[in-house]
Amino acid sequence: ELEKLGLRDDVDLHVYEVPVEYQTVQRLIPALWKKHSPQLVVHVGVSGMATTVTLEKCGHNVGYKGLDNCRFCPGSQCCVEGGPECINSIIDMDTVCKRVSALGLDVTVTISKDAGRYLCDFTYYTSLYQSRGRSAFVHVPPLGKPYSAEQLGRALQAIIEEMLDVLEHSEGKINCQHEH
Repeated sequence: ELEKLGLRDDVDLHVYEVPVEYQTVQRLIPALWKKHSPQLVVHVGVSGMATTVTLEKCGHNVGYKGLDNCRFCPGSQCCVEGGPECINSIIDMDTVCKRVSALGLDVTVTISKDAGRYLCDFTYYTSLYQSRGRSAFVHVPPLGKPYSAEQLGRALQAIIEEMLDVLEHSEGKINCQHEH
């Protein structure tokens, strides 16, 4: 749906479906970062427990015990051996949540600090580690429970555009601080 809607004109959108497989994530995420050198990667995952569109603040390194679609689980139960326990996105999710909520879309947006220690969290941590925090993860409920594809597409479009805006403004401040 987001691919149909697109983003603002100055943004190149690349959409990939990532299999629910630990080993594929460990290969694919670094390869995508290398191929595109993106300003930002936003991962979207379906959560059967979600009733809102949820912005995840951080990814976790350890605690992966569930088998993936290939019936595989990392022996170390972690993403990156020796990596930090938690990596936060450099994007201020509270600001993004407030801004998107203020747009009056017919979708509720919330914040979370735990993406669930399965492939969503694993993917998010892998991407955050690869990008030094230039990643985001959005959990969405299953289609029709309660939102339509169109509602979710519009919400994701608004969320990503706000994330890019927050990222661009925060980098301006970071660059200014380095100049003094």
